[in-house]
Amino acid sequence: MSAFEKPQIIVHIQKGLNYTVFDCKWVPCSAKFVTMGNFARGTGVIQLYEIQHGDLKLLREIEKAKPIKCGTFGATSLQQRYLATGDFAGNLHVWNLEAPENPVYSVKGHKEIINTIDGVGGLGIGEGAPEIVTGSRDGTVKVWDPRQKDDPVANMEPVQGENKRDCWTVAFGNAYNQEERVVCAGYDNGDIKLFDLRKKAHKSTVWQVRHLPQNRELFLTAGGAGGLHLWKYEYPVQRSKKDSEGVEMGVAGSVSLLQNVTLSTQPISSLDWSPDKRGLCICSSFDQMVRVLIITKLHKI
Repeated sequence: MSAFEKPQIIVHIQKGLNYTVFDCKWVPCSAKFVTMGNFARGTGVIQLYEIQHGDLKLLREIEKAKPIKCGTFGATSLQQRYLATGDFAGNLHVWNLEAPENPVYSVKGHKEIINTIDGVGGLGIGEGAPEIVTGSRDGTVKVWDPRQKDDPVANMEPVQGENKRDCWTVAFGNAYNQEERVVCAGYDNGDIKLFDLRKKAHKSTVWQVRHLPQNRELFLTAGGAGGLHLWKYEYPVQRSKKDSEGVEMGVAGSVSLLQNVTLSTQPISSLDWSPDKRGLCICSSFDQMVRVLIITKLHKI
């Protein structure tokens, strides 16, 4: 693929922020997104922005008592578009951004900071009940149903005698019918654990991975050195083969790097594809910047 045929990563808009931003998410079915983080004075902040005439307009700023680490719209309906957040005190809150004075759902979810959050069952993504999964510094991964008060519907914690590891990322998957659902969790020591909920059970750190909603074979990775990499998954010629004993085994595919760019000298802490516009993306980084990106030619890959 020649340089002219490769997708290009273009910074469409960038804006400096006066706080540390930890996460950013598109508001579904809109040209709006939210950023989340903490002010230097130790309070949390949610800002709502809209893209207008090639610039970002701040629509609303919401200040909360505790710094906000992560957020998701994944468990809400397209009509409500409620934002679920995890904060430094281990609280899980669900907010109506039109009336954010008090959360519509609140629970003391963890003993320590909630590092990561994901949602399923909302926005027309995945089958089954709306649920939220949180991962924390306390080493636990918990699944919550906002319709059920106080107690998680699943709690995955270290077994007795096992050292607790900081959980840095969680994601729902496999929710293709009313019964199937799994949670994948990644930990600070490099462990990856896959939990089946039917049983209730770069030269730098890779901070984020996000698949393109319109094409699951394309995905972005964000690194601790401030770089973004665009990858394409290539299926193997054969999906299975026989091992030396004649037993069928799976064959992994491969990935090819389509494009990469360095946006910051600091880690890119979050990124999110627009579910509505192919190639539109936002990311935040620890240089206190949020950037709107346009990635071209994705429909040709």
